[in-house]
Amino acid sequence: MPNVPETVIAMLAATSIGAIWSSSSPDFGVNGVLDRFGQIQPRVLFCADSYRYAGRDIDCLDRVREIAERIPEIERVVVVPYLRQDLDLSAIRGAVTWDEFVGSSPDEPQLEFARLPFDHPVYIMYSSGTTGLPKCLVHGAGGTLLQHLKELALLNDLTRDDRVFYFTTCGWMMWNWLVSCLAVGSTLILYDGAPLVKRSTPLWDMAAGERITVFGTSAKWLALAEKEGVRPIDTHDLSALETILSTGSPLAAHSFDYVYANVKHDVRLSSISGGTDIISCFAGGNPIGPVWRGELQARALAMKVEIFDENGESVQGPGELVCTAPFPSMPVSFWNDPDGAKYRAAYFETYPNTWRHGDWAELTSHGGMIIYGRSDATLNPGGVRIGTAEIYRQVDQLPEILESIVIGQNIEASAGTDVRIVLFVRLVEGLTLTDELKERIRTQIRVNASPHHVPKKIIQVADIPRTISGKITELAVRDVVHGRAVKNADALANPKALELFRDLEELRT
Repeated sequence: MPNVPETVIAMLAATSIGAIWSSSSPDFGVNGVLDRFGQIQPRVLFCADSYRYAGRDIDCLDRVREIAERIPEIERVVVVPYLRQDLDLSAIRGAVTWDEFVGSSPDEPQLEFARLPFDHPVYIMYSSGTTGLPKCLVHGAGGTLLQHLKELALLNDLTRDDRVFYFTTCGWMMWNWLVSCLAVGSTLILYDGAPLVKRSTPLWDMAAGERITVFGTSAKWLALAEKEGVRPIDTHDLSALETILSTGSPLAAHSFDYVYANVKHDVRLSSISGGTDIISCFAGGNPIGPVWRGELQARALAMKVEIFDENGESVQGPGELVCTAPFPSMPVSFWNDPDGAKYRAAYFETYPNTWRHGDWAELTSHGGMIIYGRSDATLNPGGVRIGTAEIYRQVDQLPEILESIVIGQNIEASAGTDVRIVLFVRLVEGLTLTDELKERIRTQIRVNASPHHVPKKIIQVADIPRTISGKITELAVRDVVHGRAVKNADALANPKALELFRDLEELRT
């Protein structure tokens, strides 16, 4: 389903009777959906006839027909006429329109919430699935709602007067987080489509027109807006805007400068971080605290978040982000994991009785946090461990570079196997990577990070693979560079981009 009111309505209706809700974005291919829904075997499938992105209308019904055929447990397909009204659903097994489905109730429907155990399953979420079949994470109703209420009401100061927007697809946990704003009485603003269009600013237009008070986006979107030279402070009335939230990847220090100089001077900019695994945040906003450039404001309330070194000792960092006490929104289980072995292996294998989240992070002296990237994607040239975000923070500041991705490539060295840093860059249209630009990149990184951070190879590419939720896929690129298969390329929004990294001549020497 796209991000439309019917999606929220269907979710609320399902969960009110104790049914389990799971969703994916309509831009998933058939195999991407089957890798997820095929594991959980749903009985009812909601979908739209089509959706619109970047000016293109994209049909969904052929994919839906194949999905319904290949998941025999599906008993009913409910089609929302999003862009077309004259729908022929005869080729789809068990298909009816939204109006037919809603109108089939013999009486006026009444929303009555079933009284169920605190940990009754409410959502099934999915890991990214780029290294194998996605893990199916089962989240409980009570823990999810309690955690979200804490974050919304306390960490973000939401009230009934707020109008909240978050740019998200229905397959990202931020959609579930956004919908929970209804629990504090806030108004939701839903948007479906491209977030940034050349020479237009649809999200800022909406923020001004709808008087949005809390505006949620990603670090990548803010970086691209900066590259495009967007200055809503000059063009839009954002007087209602109180808070900007950013997640998806670490928010670079220069993005803080961009927001305060070019968006609004007196806004609270909160970089927040957590994940699908916990359907919430380990660190995020603090409405009564200061915003520090390049940092997450604070560790989340009632979350015993620490940084561990390789020996499991608590340190300031950098090190592994862990949580050393239970919290409400831990998954209640993995689907099809009856003895919990996969669950324990995913989070508790590294440190006994301690949740290892997989982020490489550091605590600051004034209570904030810096996240350097995923710990399984950290670089280790010459034995020096480096977070990928430390390199992105520098590269993103160069106007010629739209986006980049960095990996460690295993190479043979005189003392055995070593790792060298390889940086791939996607440049502004019409530009070519020259020796002069390579040297400027190296200088920027050397001066502002360290000589250890400087890449040995810098290579121009036409595109960078990313997940449906917009996160770049360092592990998938690393696998391709090393000649390993990417087990689930259908989990990517642009899987063909992986071929740009295969058998590159520049990486053979």
